[in-house]
Amino acid sequence: MNKISILYWIIALLLILNLSTIGGLIYHHYQGKENEPVLILDVQDDSRLTGRYFRQVLGFDDDQMKAFRRANRNFQPVANQIIFTIDSLKQEQFNELKKESSDSVRLFELAEKIGTQHTALKNVTNRFYLEIKKVCNEKQCNQLEEVFHPLFKNTIPARKHRNKNINLNQHY
Repeated sequence: MNKISILYWIIALLLILNLSTIGGLIYHHYQGKENEPVLILDVQDDSRLTGRYFRQVLGFDDDQMKAFRRANRNFQPVANQIIFTIDSLKQEQFNELKKESSDSVRLFELAEKIGTQHTALKNVTNRFYLEIKKVCNEKQCNQLEEVFHPLFKNTIPARKHRNKNINLNQHY
């Protein structure tokens, strides 16, 4: 009987420890989200730029932070929805490609929709950049360019053909 009561106490203590750990994690998770608006620039690198980043690295003051938060609140939901749509369309496109007999008309339509969404994402990103750029001084503008540069660079290294004058890494 004594061993059973000891086991009950150990189980109770472990349960309390687990609940307090989970509660602490949830508390800190929501605490951090309030103070840090997140901007995801490059999904492949998982680069995240927060309001804290702009304050510390670019030296944003309180007014600039207000402008950043306002621009970010307008940018994030739209950009996230577009990215979700693009991902869904890509999955649909891949599913069509995997079929025994793929519908080339459907593949063309999906490619067009992906292109339209990509254009929309670039336009939203451009507006966001310009909103932030408006409140930057010259030094901050240079730093802002460095921050956004990965979005506008080629991610595939240039491939050269045997004829060195032909660059196969052209974008159409």
